[in-house]
Amino acid sequence: MKISVLGCGRWGSFIAWYLSRMGNEVCSWGPEDSESYQILKQTGKNEYVTLDEAIALSCDLEFAVKRAEVIVISISAQGLRGFMREILRYPVADKVFVLCMKGIEAETGKRLSEVLVESGISPEKIAVWVGPGHIQSFVQGVPNCMVIDSVNDSLKRDLVERFKSDLIRFYYGSDLIGTEIGAAAKNVMGIAAGILDVVCVPLKGPLMSRGAREVARLIKAMGGNELSAYGLAHLGDYETTLFSPYSHNRKYGEMLAKGERFEKLAEGVATSKAMKCLGERYGVDLPITEAVYRVCYLKGDDERSCREEISRLFARSTKTEMYD
Repeated sequence: MKISVLGCGRWGSFIAWYLSRMGNEVCSWGPEDSESYQILKQTGKNEYVTLDEAIALSCDLEFAVKRAEVIVISISAQGLRGFMREILRYPVADKVFVLCMKGIEAETGKRLSEVLVESGISPEKIAVWVGPGHIQSFVQGVPNCMVIDSVNDSLKRDLVERFKSDLIRFYYGSDLIGTEIGAAAKNVMGIAAGILDVVCVPLKGPLMSRGAREVARLIKAMGGNELSAYGLAHLGDYETTLFSPYSHNRKYGEMLAKGERFEKLAEGVATSKAMKCLGERYGVDLPITEAVYRVCYLKGDDERSCREEISRLFARSTKTEMYD
């Protein structure tokens, strides 16, 4: 199968590496002026993977799009809508799109598959690939489980059959809303976990429980299956996001609580803004999400502000544990 992976950063470079090892004809695309592309062009590798010589590395978007049967996108979630305008300069009606990215459009609250549909892509041609696992572990041969979801049942089954291996065990997703919201929301909980690593580590257990519960409430209100919050896309990804030293979102929260600046992408920041808006739109109580939003956008980035938010959470009125 001819696959083009658009985006050659941390996750995109791994996806290209992985799909090439599965016997596919892979093109790894990145913008010519990006640091990640230039590193791969000059050295054939980055800090995560060494690209096989069979992988076509290119900065020519037209070439990457036209050659592909399947287009895998792995870029910043907030840049997806603008990027689709570039892609749609070329014919794509017969292409399958797979989103290997986790986020919600901050300005609209749209799920990423909805952004593709609004850009003109048929829902039947769209799938999402999410779940736990860090590149640093995968390239060392440490296996994990992930999920592929789509409104098109035959598409997700075909992709799972083509992409599964001893390294990644895939499951069929059955709730696109829950899969996308859960995958995006876990990054918000990752920021909260990083804050707790500085302020109050023992609260990570309650964070896992209460965080999943508030995400379940949002998924249900949006028309999805609340049980999806306890699946691979969200709760299943907690160990990777809440505890791993490799997690960008956890590291962002840690450095925020220390009053330091994290220079890499942490999708959970914009996602906290999007989820806050969704909570207000659907009338859903999202206390942890709102606390993360406040420390990211409204308050000073230091330990004192983070402690104030934790105190605020503890001062909330008593609720039934599984309240809606």
